[in-house]
Amino acid sequence: MSGPVIVGLGGTTRPHSTTERALVFSLKAAAALGARTVLIGAEQLQLPVYAPERAERTDAAHYLVEQLRAADGIIVASPGYHGGLSGLVKNALDYTEDMRRDPRPYFEGRAVGCIASAAGWQATTTTLVALRSIVHALRGWPSPLGVCINSTEMTFGANGECLSSTLAEQLDLMTAQVVEFTKSRSCRSAAFG
Repeated sequence: MSGPVIVGLGGTTRPHSTTERALVFSLKAAAALGARTVLIGAEQLQLPVYAPERAERTDAAHYLVEQLRAADGIIVASPGYHGGLSGLVKNALDYTEDMRRDPRPYFEGRAVGCIASAAGWQATTTTLVALRSIVHALRGWPSPLGVCINSTEMTFGANGECLSSTLAEQLDLMTAQVVEFTKSRSCRSAAFG
């Protein structure tokens, strides 16, 4: 397969959470657009607290960093906890510090879609702003559209199907922006060597 690699990172420790379902929905949309996808969900994000002064890393931490290194695009989904992203997701993003000396450090040159979900609109928007700020700090390109999900509304069915046509359209558009950016950047790189 030659499509771009899109890594989805996020979720919550609660199985089948709104955040996880939105991330899986987006990765399926990316696959439908020809991307190869990798899901790094909550189970894989239960990592030791990132400590930059320590060189030792768990297998899960090595896997996370290697997948992010290989990513052409990234989608990050976080629940909003008390107005900010979850510690689980923030800690995983902190591990990108291990990429600081890479030829393509951090999220350099990568499109990053951001999804925030919370029990209420206020926490979704503050979480989305925090995610986008982190992506900027990591030299990534946040997609023009970020998606906020109010988890008090019924948005996903038992089998992961999106019950809201508006939310499905937003997730599809954000995902398309990430995939299209990666494809156009790849073509530009090929053209200019």
